[in-house]
Amino acid sequence: MRYLIIGLGIYGSNLARDLTDMGHEVIGADIRAANVEAIKDYISTAYILDSTDEPSLAALPLKNIDLVIVAIGENFGASVKTVALLRKIGVRKIYARAIDELHQSILEGLQVERILTPEQRAAHDLVNEMELSSQVASLRIGRDTFAIRFRAPAIYHHMAYSEITSESLRGLKLIAAARPTSHDNVLGITHVVMETLPIGTLEQTSHPAPSLNVEPGDIFLCIGSMSAYKALFRFLN
Repeated sequence: MRYLIIGLGIYGSNLARDLTDMGHEVIGADIRAANVEAIKDYISTAYILDSTDEPSLAALPLKNIDLVIVAIGENFGASVKTVALLRKIGVRKIYARAIDELHQSILEGLQVERILTPEQRAAHDLVNEMELSSQVASLRIGRDTFAIRFRAPAIYHHMAYSEITSESLRGLKLIAAARPTSHDNVLGITHVVMETLPIGTLEQTSHPAPSLNVEPGDIFLCIGSMSAYKALFRFLN
């Protein structure tokens, strides 16, 4: 795919590098020459321009872009004006970064396809990790529905998976579990892979294998509301 990233600060430049590493073509633009200079050798093309100036913005190859990402974070006004101008020019597929709730509300009014909130998400994930004393990955899949993956807390160790109910998880539903298992490759080198445990499918989670117990290091994948997550964190603490 072909991406245009407007705003090549820390967030935008890292996004550009990662997309390039994945084999995508990335075009970047920023008003600051230093930011463009730092990334120009890693992406297809980089422009020094003011994205709040309509003629300059219109000069970009917008018709040949699959997705425009407005990654401007520190300049609220520039971000909003850039999105508004992209809309005026006729760009339909836009992702935009929001730095606070007001910024997000304005972007929602401009009907961008997706609003990015990296700072809030990073803070949220860090809080979850500190609460669970484990690495946590979360994914919002609805207005108040989240999927969360975390290492099984010690209180559940040696408990049968058949005994782990929504009630015992304070309203969350366990939909999958995995266990780190050592394997030898063809060279005889031992490495660890995560193996999915047979605790039942999404439709059959009420009937997991009765003889399977939770072991230290197991990974839970749960689904539920934010209030359920908070209730679990309070319970564990």
